[in-house]
Amino acid sequence: MEDYNSGEEVVFNADEASASVKECIEGVIGGSEYNQSKVNQWTASVVEHSLTHLVKQGRPFKYIVNCTIMQKSGAGLHTANSCYWDTNTDGSCTVRWENRTMYCVVSVFAVAVAL
Repeated sequence: MEDYNSGEEVVFNADEASASVKECIEGVIGGSEYNQSKVNQWTASVVEHSLTHLVKQGRPFKYIVNCTIMQKSGAGLHTANSCYWDTNTDGSCTVRWENRTMYCVVSVFAVAVAL
């Protein structure tokens, strides 16, 4: 891992992470129509790009990124996350993105690395 500035306060910025993830989703899926044969590629790319953007911020966190893509068909989709961690430093965010034919839900979990 990279060297981190230990004088800096370590707190996960959910707004910054959400904006970064949204940008990645737009870059990978953009205006595409739902295509079942591309979903595996899209989910892998969204996760990889999101993780790369988060790591490039140089913050002392371990990240977990999860991506779900679902075709719009009128069916329900319910998700929930629960974490047992230090709420003063660790954090998470969930980004919900949609277009005319699909939903994309990305969850990011950030766990501070003890320095």
